[in-house]
Amino acid sequence: MAIIRLPAALKTYTDRQSEIEASGATALEALQSLASAYPSIKRHIFDADDKPRSFVNVFIGDTNIKSLDGFDTKIDDATVLTLIPAIAGGRR
Repeated sequence: MAIIRLPAALKTYTDRQSEIEASGATALEALQSLASAYPSIKRHIFDADDKPRSFVNVFIGDTNIKSLDGFDTKIDDATVLTLIPAIAGGRR
């Protein structure tokens, strides 16, 4: 199983775990596996149409999967996915 690393803000929804094992052949399937195991995290990753939210960034190593095959990027049991939600700043 692949590993998904979560930022502190999302650990609230995974019983404080920062790394979760997830099954799937693609990054999308791994995220769906995560959401299935921890339903309360789903709304933070997926929109109402069950599509990944635009501000969710997923990295394999230092590479954003958006520069690979997006959420269709193939993964295997040795893959470590890092979930990094985009952060917006305050006012000027």
